[in-house]
Amino acid sequence: MKYLIVGLGNIGSEYKNTRHNIGFDVVDAIAKKENAKFEICRHASIAEIKVKGRTIILAKPTTYMNLSGKAVKYWMQEEKIPLENVLIITDDIDLPVAKIRIKAKGGPGSHNGLTNIVEALKTQNFSRLRFGIGKNYSRGRQVDYVLGNWSKEEEIDVLLSIDKAIDAVKSFVTIGIERTMNFFN
Repeated sequence: MKYLIVGLGNIGSEYKNTRHNIGFDVVDAIAKKENAKFEICRHASIAEIKVKGRTIILAKPTTYMNLSGKAVKYWMQEEKIPLENVLIITDDIDLPVAKIRIKAKGGPGSHNGLTNIVEALKTQNFSRLRFGIGKNYSRGRQVDYVLGNWSKEEEIDVLLSIDKAIDAVKSFVTIGIERTMNFFN
């Protein structure tokens, strides 16, 4: 059984450790824990790990956030991974900082990366792990906030939640989305 776990983010050092790149941070943490290295491939940096006999393809799209669907669709086809074995990890301003929520499907909300994935796959029926980044910004400052760094106070909670997100990903590939939602939500 193969799974595709896609962390959303933007490539480039200016985006490293920003709120919007939490998807990259989670898949980086998984790879580090499993001693896997990412290789730059077509449309994404890819690492492969095994968890309880299952092959997991970790992907960080190199297409930038707003074209994430191109990478997701390509790697699903390239690795012959069915939609039910795909999990997208994304930031979410509608959740408090460091809160995670797992959903089996749903709309993209105001997230351009998710919107592009829905357009590319022509469905909203894919699993996602939403990682809260909060809404602590003033009117007209959303982009600066989302592309900003975590505060020192937030970093501690974020690191703990990254560990929880890793556990949720492993749960997804071993016991499925429904039981994972029951356990982690």
